[in-house]
Amino acid sequence: MSILGLKKKQPKTFKVKVSTMDAEMEFSCEVLDQEVPKDSPITFHFLAKFFPEKVEDELVQEITQHLFFLQVKKQILDEEIFCSPEASVLLASYAVQAKYGDYDPNFHKPGFLAQDELLPKRVLMQYQMTPDMWEEKITAWYAEHRNITRDEAEMEYLKIAQDLEMYGVSYFSITQNKRDTELLLGVDAQGLHIYSPNNKLSPNKSFPWSGIRNISYSEKEFTIKPLDKKKEVFKFYSSQLRVNKLILQLCIGNHDLFMRRRKVDSIEVQQMKAQAKEEKARKKVERQILAREKQMREEAERAKEDMERRLFQLQDEARMANEALLRSEETADLLAEKAQIAEEEAKLLAHKAAEAEQERQRLEVTALKTKEEKRLMEQKMREAEQLAVKLVEQSERRLKEADHLKQDLNEAKDAERRAKQKLLEITKTTYPLIAAYSKVSSSIRMDFKDSDMKRLSMEIERERLEYMEKSKHLQDQLKELKSEIESLKLEEQQQAGLYSLRSYAEPPYVPHSNVRNNQ
Repeated sequence: MSILGLKKKQPKTFKVKVSTMDAEMEFSCEVLDQEVPKDSPITFHFLAKFFPEKVEDELVQEITQHLFFLQVKKQILDEEIFCSPEASVLLASYAVQAKYGDYDPNFHKPGFLAQDELLPKRVLMQYQMTPDMWEEKITAWYAEHRNITRDEAEMEYLKIAQDLEMYGVSYFSITQNKRDTELLLGVDAQGLHIYSPNNKLSPNKSFPWSGIRNISYSEKEFTIKPLDKKKEVFKFYSSQLRVNKLILQLCIGNHDLFMRRRKVDSIEVQQMKAQAKEEKARKKVERQILAREKQMREEAERAKEDMERRLFQLQDEARMANEALLRSEETADLLAEKAQIAEEEAKLLAHKAAEAEQERQRLEVTALKTKEEKRLMEQKMREAEQLAVKLVEQSERRLKEADHLKQDLNEAKDAERRAKQKLLEITKTTYPLIAAYSKVSSSIRMDFKDSDMKRLSMEIERERLEYMEKSKHLQDQLKELKSEIESLKLEEQQQAGLYSLRSYAEPPYVPHSNVRNNQ
């Protein structure tokens, strides 16, 4: 009963987070004998410990290649692997090709690389160039990598990176003896290298794996025995125990891989490579098919665009031809209408020309008549002037005669007055005789006076009336003549103005064919 009541003890677990270059995953593990850090979760970085000599031959699977590409790229950007500016730009262009595919200027606008880390900070600070200028340089190389797939671009990146001096080298601080100057030990796929602390690019001494007979480790001392026994044994010291164990593991692992690469591959490796080769061939065929389909699709799209463009062009041409036809029809109608109008205008002009000719002839006749009438009127005026002069002369003569008659009348009156005076004087002396004589004389004088005076007055009145009548008649004739002359002058001016106006306003006669051609 007590056994049944016992509770099973739960094992202790701890959280683990494994980070790869492109993903993370977390899970729980049981605690065995190992010491577990107190950090939770415990993070492990999944990285390549041993670098291949020839990436193209040794990286079989694409996922391995991709993760290794991300690792090497990070080491270059973090400046753990030195890279010249020129090589950095070329590597960046392959990285962009692997991420974005083929360059498309319509899609990859300036600034599309602004958020990507592509160059080491040392390279960026080495030159006084703006991000846009660096992007322009990278894009120039990127545009040359068209039709390269992602894995091909990553492989080209790694093929360039494996030739860098610091590629795959793990550096450790060492001393050649316990009190000597510090040195750097480099371990990579080719062998062991000894560097100065300030120069990780050019080793002072190298020991290739093919020339090493044995490497021994005792506490802090490492011994490298060359394969050639005549060469001196090289010893170095490292004070950290955990570092020494890591150095030994790297030496054993790289040496083992070095020797294995130079042997025939195992059946497993051969099968893996064959599968990878088949997979690559299959994917290559698929890519070729896809490329061909893409090309055909692009060609079809281009053909479609060309056909659409040609269709639009034909539609535009048809529309323009239709518009031209409509314009031609409208132009033809307009020309026909203009021709009809021109024909009617020609007829009208011909009619007007005939009328103008008739009017011209009439005006010529009228002008001739006007000239003749003018001549007659001038003659009448001259005759009237002559008559007026004659009448004036007659009037003056009559006036003179009237003056003479008045003078004679005055003289007769004076004589009569003197005779009466004298008769009165004689009467005073011989009254009776005179009385008788006076009767006779008075009757005679009275008869003379009355008859002469009446006659003279009548003649004067008659002359005056005749003069007045002739003067009035002459004045009427002069007025009538002046009015006729003025009317003739006005009519002549109007006819001359009308003829000049018609000559200016009416266009000359234009033949029908010329009108059509001008239109």
